[in-house]
Amino acid sequence: MLDKRIKKVLNTLHEFFKDEDKRYVEYEDSDMEYFIGCMLYNHFNFTNALSTMKTIDVSYDFLVACGDVFDGVQNEIKTILIDNEKEKLDFLQNYLEDVISKYTLDELYLLNRLKYHTEGVRQRYEGTQEEKKIDFIAPKLRSKNPLLR
Repeated sequence: MLDKRIKKVLNTLHEFFKDEDKRYVEYEDSDMEYFIGCMLYNHFNFTNALSTMKTIDVSYDFLVACGDVFDGVQNEIKTILIDNEKEKLDFLQNYLEDVISKYTLDELYLLNRLKYHTEGVRQRYEGTQEEKKIDFIAPKLRSKNPLLR
């Protein structure tokens, strides 16, 4: 069951983006749930997050398209105050489970990515996984000639 504040911000964003003229280039309905999840992740500031994943950037296109609506959404997120880190994680993971159920597999790429990160936080919190750094080094270019690979 979604928290009433979360329902409010999701309704606000979905209503705002019903107007197709306000949408950004790669708009998907499930983006709203993803961006709210990212805002929650950042708001909760998990100590067991990987050092390279302490925060998750919210898309610039989304921020620009939201305009002044974003401030109200962010202020509502800030009212969610939970002291215990495990309870914060439970809140975020329950949120993700609720919203993931609304979409098809094709629409879940971003939400599944966020779910993966929160599961990693949970595993480090429970001590079943050691912290490791995510290395974002691009793979070496391969020759187009299959004989030179």
